[in-house]
Amino acid sequence: MNLKEIESLIKFVSKSGVSEVELETKDVKITIKTDSGKPAEVQSVITQMPMQGQMQNMQMAPVNMSSPPPVVQQEAPKAEESKLITVKSPMIGTFYRSSSPDKPSFINVGDKINVGDVVCIIEAMKLFNEIESEVSGKVVKVLVDDSSPVEYDQPLFLVEPA
Repeated sequence: MNLKEIESLIKFVSKSGVSEVELETKDVKITIKTDSGKPAEVQSVITQMPMQGQMQNMQMAPVNMSSPPPVVQQEAPKAEESKLITVKSPMIGTFYRSSSPDKPSFINVGDKINVGDVVCIIEAMKLFNEIESEVSGKVVKVLVDDSSPVEYDQPLFLVEPA
């Protein structure tokens, strides 16, 4: 069921005056509920049926059919955060701040780093890859916990450029 079909179903339910409609197909289950006093307010819940043993749920917010959809606005970045550089993970793996548990971290908050300095290690497929900094500056924040899994392009550190 696509979005257009869902929208027309919501419009039909709001015009018909029915308080609740439930529709279930092979892969989607939709429940649309309306308040009897407010036919234009429609609450809908879409539940995707289990796919290969996993249950995924998605819930939609109440929809007001008489007004245009709300516009989502992102907050403007803080002035001091906008000048920070994000050091991101170049690969998927496990993030380590030091070369071994008994050794000190490569970098800490407040440390000055230069281009080429090792900032962490990412283990991928039993290989330990030293990640070198591509920027110079002062480390402002470490965004990942030690021994945590990281994704490709995930932010690792915030650096104030020098």
